[in-house]
Amino acid sequence: MFKNYMKIAWRNLTKNKGYSIINIGGLAIGMACFLMILMFINKELSYDKYHTKGDQIYRVVHHMGSSDVKDKWIWGNAPIGPALKEDFSEVIEKVQFTGRSDVLLEYNSNSFQESDCFYVDASVFNVFTWPLLSGNPKTALEAPYSVVLTESTAKKYFGDEDPMGKVMEGVGGRANDGQYTVTGVMKDVPKNSHFNFDVLLSMSSFYQTRPNIFESWGYVDFYTYFLVNNNFNVENFQSKMPVFLDKHRSEEEKEYYYDVAFEPLKDAYLNSDAVRQPGIVGSLPNIYIFGVIGLFILVIASINFMNLATARSMERAKEVGVRKVIGADKKGLVYQFLGESLVMVLISASIGLLLVFVCMPWLSNITGKQFIIDDIFSSYMLPLYFGTAIITGLFAGSYPALVLSGFKPASVLKGLISSSPQGVNLRKGLVIFQFSLSIALIASTVIVYFQLSFMLNKNLGFDNEQQLVIDYNWDGEVLDKIETVKNELKSLPEVTSVASSRTVPGGHFPAAGTEIETFEGSMEHFEPFLYEIDFDFIPHYNIEVVAGRAYSREFVSDSLSAMVVNEAAVKSFGYADPSEIIGKKFQQWGREGTIVGVVKDFNYISLHQEVAPLSMRYSQYGRYISLKVKTDDMQRSIANIEENWATLAPHRPFLYSFLDDSFNEQYQADFRFKKLFTLFSFLAIFIACLGLFGLATYSAMLRTKEIGIRKVLGAEVSSIVTLLSKDFIKLVIIAIVIATPFAWYAMDNWLNVYAYKVEINWWVFALAGIMAVAVAIITVSYHAIKSARANPIKSLRTE
Repeated sequence: MFKNYMKIAWRNLTKNKGYSIINIGGLAIGMACFLMILMFINKELSYDKYHTKGDQIYRVVHHMGSSDVKDKWIWGNAPIGPALKEDFSEVIEKVQFTGRSDVLLEYNSNSFQESDCFYVDASVFNVFTWPLLSGNPKTALEAPYSVVLTESTAKKYFGDEDPMGKVMEGVGGRANDGQYTVTGVMKDVPKNSHFNFDVLLSMSSFYQTRPNIFESWGYVDFYTYFLVNNNFNVENFQSKMPVFLDKHRSEEEKEYYYDVAFEPLKDAYLNSDAVRQPGIVGSLPNIYIFGVIGLFILVIASINFMNLATARSMERAKEVGVRKVIGADKKGLVYQFLGESLVMVLISASIGLLLVFVCMPWLSNITGKQFIIDDIFSSYMLPLYFGTAIITGLFAGSYPALVLSGFKPASVLKGLISSSPQGVNLRKGLVIFQFSLSIALIASTVIVYFQLSFMLNKNLGFDNEQQLVIDYNWDGEVLDKIETVKNELKSLPEVTSVASSRTVPGGHFPAAGTEIETFEGSMEHFEPFLYEIDFDFIPHYNIEVVAGRAYSREFVSDSLSAMVVNEAAVKSFGYADPSEIIGKKFQQWGREGTIVGVVKDFNYISLHQEVAPLSMRYSQYGRYISLKVKTDDMQRSIANIEENWATLAPHRPFLYSFLDDSFNEQYQADFRFKKLFTLFSFLAIFIACLGLFGLATYSAMLRTKEIGIRKVLGAEVSSIVTLLSKDFIKLVIIAIVIATPFAWYAMDNWLNVYAYKVEINWWVFALAGIMAVAVAIITVSYHAIKSARANPIKSLRTE
């Protein structure tokens, strides 16, 4: 019996090739999209799952600011780690990383500035599952100036030579320059890790250089992770913190607000709302969005299937009548039609799987994730995919099966069966639902596009055009002659302005414990961010001064006892007007003086965040040289600058970037989201149009004789096209009304992740509606025009 059902199903597929191509093609694309979204979500959820002790690893979240406004940072002080391990038996081991460092490493003629380096405790391999290929995990990072390289990094320097015991010159980073001995080679860090690195340096190297900061609760430069025992309870542990912090912090340190919380490793990538992370973080809302889009696509494809199957019910009415006359029961017919549905769905799923194989390299490129065949053939991914396909087939085929099997043979064979009002209304309802989803996706895509365009084109409050930034990584030789280097570069014809600084907009910067004089004359503690800049930085970047003045060489005291702050800092310090803070005292990192200027807020961080309080103080101790370049031949100008750099600093590689490019790197995740969202939205709309195309085809076929009669009576082609199109256009207009409030609500919530965002205007939904109507008209018009232009004699001859 089953074999017979499959034969009939196959015959029906081959008999109605156009119908089959539309249905199977739409479903295959839908299933492929569903699987790719499923793979993406699975990859996002897999972060840090490879650590064998992952469930026992926590990290410290530092709360700074005030008890009312808590700034949550992962980056924090050093003493917290040893103190936690010493005071609490629940803590088995602690491991601390410094902030990310850039170190120029050299072996023989191979020299590279490594940007993904961390100084780390020797206990790192006891806590995290990062296997060593060579070396002893317990002792590899104990001795000062020890280094562990990842496998690919070791290959870059040593080729096929054994790197163990080899000595590398190291310049820059947290520690003094020195010779690092390779004590281990580890496997490359898996891509699904919340932070990655190429080089690990022993923390003892850093300790030798600056031992005092390891005792300071106010110095921020460490990420603290710890391993707990099986009896650990985070709520109980948290309740012990007030007494713990009171015990360890000095009276002076207690004058400013500080608290800690604890975050499990499993939450580090997707569920952490803290800032100053050691690496990338994902977006749980985006996962939900893509999950919803995946379901939308699957539902739209299923609706296509159901719509076309019920629309074709009249074609198979006589078949059902004959089968019932010769003894077929309703149950057998239901099985037959469900079987046909499953065959189509499984064929579609198989084609969809092939599409995913073909598109996998592209998916890796657009998402920035590494996808391999094993991601599909995992223990649950493939069963989940085909399980979903079978459920989809049963769901989509159930209504057509029940409708067809319910026909009465006598009525069918007498030709008294016609499309029921319920069936027509169901098809209309499904089309409305389909296009409601499609219109919501069109409107959402437009809003995503405008938001990201707004971010790229917003006036950031500083000049970021044609700013070439040279990274010399605090090199001592460059610092010793920084003014000479700047003057030589400024003398080049294509360079109009030069400045040096510790950081640049979009770059990394510290927070600095700062005492500020209040209205009452007392000193109050704050934690503004810090830019260390030279005299030229503010005018070089065209940052507007709103009160007081910028730094000037005419004031000798500016290099020793002056500070400039931004408007956000003025408000944070309790002053309503920027001019009120001019002349007020400050104390910051061993420097005392007065505030001499206030600059207009500029977006030195991502537009996801509001401009935060910023202090700017003079320092020649920097890392970057910014050059404003004016030229018609940028490549030639870069070559000229590089040639001069080779003369000025022959020992340093010429590492440069353009500020606008490096600043926009903060939005890589947003751009990827836009690409994925736009693509899957387009595919969802395309699948909906396939269904509409199929329905239009069938509608035109049913009305062939009516069209013939109308043409004989003198109807114009335009009136016939309108006749066939208007019913579908009405459905699309209803869909616009339904989709608009839901899309508005969803996108308003999505925009809330941005501190600076576009307004959602009514015309976005009008545009989405016009686009949907246009797509529907184009889709339906092909068959409408074809039917209207057909020879009426041919259509009437069949009677």
